[in-house]
Amino acid sequence: MKVALCQMTSSDVPADNARAAAACVSEAAAKGADLVCTPEVTNCVSQSRSRQTEVLRREEEDETLSAVRDAAVSSGVWVALGSVAVKTEDPDGRFANRSLLISPEGQVAARYDKMHMFDVTVSETESYRESAGYRPGARAALAETPFARIGLTVCYDLRFPYLYRTLAKAGAEVILVPSAFSPVTGAAHWEPLLRARAIETGCYVVAAAQTREHPATSGKPRSTYGHSMVVAPWGEVLLDAGTDPGLHLVDIDLTAVAESRRRIPSLTHDVAFEGP
Repeated sequence: MKVALCQMTSSDVPADNARAAAACVSEAAAKGADLVCTPEVTNCVSQSRSRQTEVLRREEEDETLSAVRDAAVSSGVWVALGSVAVKTEDPDGRFANRSLLISPEGQVAARYDKMHMFDVTVSETESYRESAGYRPGARAALAETPFARIGLTVCYDLRFPYLYRTLAKAGAEVILVPSAFSPVTGAAHWEPLLRARAIETGCYVVAAAQTREHPATSGKPRSTYGHSMVVAPWGEVLLDAGTDPGLHLVDIDLTAVAESRRRIPSLTHDVAFEGP
């Protein structure tokens, strides 16, 4: 199975991001990819609520999703659209951070709304309150494809191992972690957490990331860590994409999933216990 990761520096102009994502899908398919992965908030990176309200659309109207669906059809490839920020019916106007798996026929084969909201204070000058603008999802997602069973997660979900264990026990062989990680927490935690989730579950972990400083027409520009990664079930890092935007392809052997779980069958070793 050949996986492609599109490392992007999305702006707050969805039309530009739509073109970039579609071009990456087409290039990856031409290079033999079976699955093309884009990062979190592929369609719009913005810290301005007013800008988001102005440019975001509902899922069925989102131009990045439309462009990527067209590229999937014309290229005959599966696409994991890491996530798109979309408007919802939420009464307080909050958006959804929605991951979408698209088939070569252009159909949405699975969707997942990010469950864990990034409400943190990284430093005196860097804080985030994702829940102020986004409403969390409440249901995990696992998709069957011709080449693997794929679990969907998004960015901050990475810090909650029970979600990954649940997906693995439900049959996931590959778990996606599209992200727009903070440079501070990325440098400290990104690789260790990705490797831990792969080792704990015996899954391939595929993490397409946003990178560098994101152009903003409104509000404060945001910076992200980059370093899109693919980690094998035994914990080996098969790809570290650094910080340059671009396309990266990795061949993965799904027999390694069964082999790692045979060697360390921890998914079958749960015990019941009482809390302290």
